[in-house]
Amino acid sequence: MRSEYTGLMRIAFGLFLILALPGHATTGVQLYVFDCGSLRAEDISMFSLSNEETPVRELFAPCYLIKHPDGLLLWDAGLPTDFAGKGEFELEPGVFVRYDTPLADQLAAMDIEVSDIDMVAFSHMHWDHVGSANLFTESTLLIQRSEHQSAFVAKDNELFQPELYMELADSNMQMLDGDLDVFDDGSVQIISAPGHTAGHQVLLLRLENSGTLLLSGDLYHFRKSRELRRVPVFNSNAEDTLKAMDKVEALIEQENATLWIEHDKALADTLRKAPAFYD
Repeated sequence: MRSEYTGLMRIAFGLFLILALPGHATTGVQLYVFDCGSLRAEDISMFSLSNEETPVRELFAPCYLIKHPDGLLLWDAGLPTDFAGKGEFELEPGVFVRYDTPLADQLAAMDIEVSDIDMVAFSHMHWDHVGSANLFTESTLLIQRSEHQSAFVAKDNELFQPELYMELADSNMQMLDGDLDVFDDGSVQIISAPGHTAGHQVLLLRLENSGTLLLSGDLYHFRKSRELRRVPVFNSNAEDTLKAMDKVEALIEQENATLWIEHDKALADTLRKAPAFYD
């Protein structure tokens, strides 16, 4: 009887070690999805898609909060806070935006203050992904070195709006030169995927019950973008974008992951929004 008990204990301990290794989901990780606005474009040719190739014109602007036993990570920060509460309005000819409730208010409804966020990371620094960035001066910014150079130093992209994020310039930063295992347990991984911008990145999440998810950033904007491997005309480097697509698609296959195209409004409409979560 004692030997059987010892054998069972060894098996249980072995399973514990396997599950604790990087590459396996970590108990207690939760993903929250926030509605941080939407965009509607009458002409989508800037995405290297013809208006006849897809009927989709509306794009979702998400914010995500990852709650890990070792801290809180914000991924992407949606449209500019100044847009909130104005209803839909025309931002420029043929482009309309809407943002109902500021991210800070959505967090507060969950009893989370912006100062509670330990780390922030943006897929890239375009204006529709950093709208609330300036709120998080007490958080550590996880950013690719190349993206920092483009956004904070050179400011060399017309889709960067430095006034939305420059208050982070003197905040604590962790410069990345590639992929990062954020909590050192395999559950939350930043994956370098340059091309849309110099330091564009995506986020891989291994969740206990929901499986492996990959948040796309702007690697793709539409489902058709992925199907047809189209590179938007405003990407910083088309060749790098195609390489990033190859890298991410291989990772999706390897990890049996589900890709969430962040701007996919049809997908977003099916997702549970905070305070509900995925785990």
